[in-house]
Amino acid sequence: MIEELLARQDRIESREAIRDCLYRYCRGIDRADAAVLRSAYWPDAIDDHVLFTGNAYDFIDWCVPLLAQVEHSQHMLGNIQIEIDGDTARVETYYHAYERRRRASGSPYEMFVGGRYLDKFARRDGEWRILHRYVMWDWYRHFKDSADLDRGVFGNGPVRMSGKYPDDPLYSLFRE
Repeated sequence: MIEELLARQDRIESREAIRDCLYRYCRGIDRADAAVLRSAYWPDAIDDHVLFTGNAYDFIDWCVPLLAQVEHSQHMLGNIQIEIDGDTARVETYYHAYERRRRASGSPYEMFVGGRYLDKFARRDGEWRILHRYVMWDWYRHFKDSADLDRGVFGNGPVRMSGKYPDDPLYSLFRE
């Protein structure tokens, strides 16, 4: 009976730790925060990420400068299916990603992507992180800018927009 309860508690805690890792990844991507991204991957992890395949830390070094140029981005997670087997887990996570970018001409555009992360997680010294990630796109759309964000909501002036590391208000909140 005690063994069953401990095994159940371990599964629940593992599932929450895996979800937390997925959320950290999204924060790292949206804020272009290399340290937070590194906390989601093991140093020997592989990321097969549509336009990049290789070591996850090399992926971070490649993508963070690109992400820093994205005006706004938001990654949202949907269905998360987690199958745990000891110290490994297979995880399928649906995501929607939004990015506002600028063309070389300076004109803005928006990109929406829907897809799935297919991850192998590993637990080492009690910590869960991504060991191998395969990113799939199920759909994507590019749009000419649909809103003049410089003019704000309904053209009534600027609004508070999110930022990148270390300027986003998130970093002040968590330093308190």
